[in-house]
Amino acid sequence: MLNILFVCARNRLRSPTAERVFAGRPGVETDSAGLAPDADVRLSGDQLHWADLVVVMEKAHRTNLRRGYARALGGTRVVCLDIPDRYEYMEPALIELLEERMRPHL
Repeated sequence: MLNILFVCARNRLRSPTAERVFAGRPGVETDSAGLAPDADVRLSGDQLHWADLVVVMEKAHRTNLRRGYARALGGTRVVCLDIPDRYEYMEPALIELLEERMRPHL
């Protein structure tokens, strides 16, 4: 089982879309969280301990993740998809981009 945690700033559009899109894959479990204080689901150390792979949407997210959660992150692999915050939840263009950029990591 591959546990993938999708992380962005507020956990409202991109990461919840990714969580839903990849949740149905065989051998994959997904979760999502946000880094911002006002995130719908705020990132926790437990989520990071659970994850085999942490996927962020922007380079700034990776920087903030490593800065604020270095101990909980440990040696967990972090991948940046470089997907800007300009998509709506479950927008077809976002789903297509997620599928394309996640392919090498599944």
